Amino acid sequence: MHLTAATLVTTGESFTPPGPAIFDLPPVFSVGGVGVTKPMLQLLLAALLVGGFFVLAARQRRLVPNKLQFVGEGAYGFVRNTVARDIIGSHDFVRFLPYLTALFFFVLLNNLFGSIPFIEFPTFSRAGMAYALAGLSWVIYNAIGIQKHGFLGYLKLQTVPAGVSKAILPLLIPLEFFSNILVRPVTLALRLFANMFAGHILLVLFSTGGLYLLENQGVIGAIAGPLAWVLAIAVAFLEILVQVLQAYVFVLLNAMYISGALADEH
Repeated sequence: MHLTAATLVTTGESFTPPGPAIFDLPPVFSVGGVGVTKPMLQLLLAALLVGGFFVLAARQRRLVPNKLQFVGEGAYGFVRNTVARDIIGSHDFVRFLPYLTALFFFVLLNNLFGSIPFIEFPTFSRAGMAYALAGLSWVIYNAIGIQKHGFLGYLKLQTVPAGVSKAILPLLIPLEFFSNILVRPVTLALRLFANMFAGHILLVLFSTGGLYLLENQGVIGAIAGPLAWVLAIAVAFLEILVQVLQAYVFVLLNAMYISGALADEH
């Protein structure tokens, strides 16, 4: 956000509100002609931090845990007790628990990057990042369903609701296919992307708008400018809550889709 603020507030007579262009960051460096941007580096940093944390927490397992092991067990237990076991069920949840735990903390850290000083950019405010992650989830839960039920059996499971009259199936099957197979990854990504995008652009709007009012609108600006910054602080705290909730919702939906893929009935 600090990188764009100086370019958004004009020193002239008009204020240019922030738009989608503020998310188009230039490459930090290039590798083989491919530009590496800040969101790409954040994805790598989040993967290293999450993976490194759990490896270190589990490296020296003791009956009486040290502080790092205690925190790691707490983080692991949070996803196990609030998402995996309740949604997927006690019979199958264990094999998906490492994936769901890593996914939750990976999404959470990338979201919180938007509120960490000197980073100040939520990775999944870029649509491509969110759609790539949702695409990975789509491959995983569909592969799990096909592995258990077979390809045709899984298609039947996802498109033919139990107890429905055969006369209505020609109308219902295309709708269920569209809803359960095609649209899910889109809505999964869109929910995460839209929340990160909207929160970040609001922060930039109140911050740069407050600066513009203070510098260009005289007495009214001297009052309204600081007020806009107070609103920016309030939005910043609200955004932290949204960042945590969206990470939780993303993993919760993943667990529901996995549960649906494993179920024996629609």
